[in-house]
Amino acid sequence: MNARPEKAPPVPPHPGLDVREDSVVWAGRFPLQRVRFTYERFDGARSRELTWELWRRGQAVVVLPYDPWSDRLALIEQFRLPALAAGFGPIMTECVAGLMEPGEVAEEAARRETMEEAGLAAMRLESMGRYMLMQGGCDENVEIFCGCVRLPEEGSAGHHGLAAEGEDIRLNILAAEDAFALVDEQKIENATGALALLWLRHHRERLRREWREE
Repeated sequence: MNARPEKAPPVPPHPGLDVREDSVVWAGRFPLQRVRFTYERFDGARSRELTWELWRRGQAVVVLPYDPWSDRLALIEQFRLPALAAGFGPIMTECVAGLMEPGEVAEEAARRETMEEAGLAAMRLESMGRYMLMQGGCDENVEIFCGCVRLPEEGSAGHHGLAAEGEDIRLNILAAEDAFALVDEQKIENATGALALLWLRHHRERLRREWREE
């Protein structure tokens, strides 16, 4: 009998939850579980039996690199096949992001991804919070950070990414106000990018005071 994938542990117990089946139906890089269960409804009654697919992608980080001295930030662009499948343009403008390695803490992963995908060193990080991405079917969750960086003077800083993973990432450097305008114009079409930019718009002046004083 094959061992259960480490990335697909059984659903943990919870008051009112009755798990009747929890099996791994796909054991690839991102396993897929089939879970049959009932749960206690808000009125105290037992729900009907449900069968859900649970896609296990795990924990990830998102980073918005921000230079408080020049009031500029860095976004990346790369080809996204699921975006094309969903009817969007396949080149997404987004934040640095990546899955955490086993045993890695979020801050370590954030610094690693910032260097791999943007060629930038995050001098300090501030968490924007931890969020679910697809709570209706996937366990992927992200902690979003704003990273304090020194950006190069040029408007674009070339291409990055890991060749071993087939990554082709283009780095774009924008004035903060220009990036905020992209959100207002609905040109940021992924939730983490929009959320990070809206957070920075709210906290920008504080970060400029605090980070430039150090």
